[in-house]
Amino acid sequence: MGYVYYGRYLEYFEVARTEMIRSFGLSYRELEENGVMLPVIHSELEYKIPIHYDVEMEIKVMVFDVPQVRLQTFYEVLTQDQKTPHVIGEVSLCFMDSESRRPCRAPDEFLKKVTKHI
Repeated sequence: MGYVYYGRYLEYFEVARTEMIRSFGLSYRELEENGVMLPVIHSELEYKIPIHYDVEMEIKVMVFDVPQVRLQTFYEVLTQDQKTPHVIGEVSLCFMDSESRRPCRAPDEFLKKVTKHI
């Protein structure tokens, strides 16, 4: 078909989300070392315009609300030749205590750093 496989977009979203958290001065590894995991609990994508292979794309990731137990992230996939998004999406993650495997509040350090960027 010559288009990006639809399943790849969730992988792209994960990379964008990881880099966003890194830009806050944190990392997934640090969260996990401090006993907090962030499993995905919901994902939703809307495919608007296909993207051909080998076309550079930009993944915008946005957070609009300070997370408590849930981190909601929103995405737009853009290319230079298209002003409107090719794909839009949403991924929700839950802060989870790695020992109890139960939901927990977002760590204070995470909240401090994220709040500066919202």
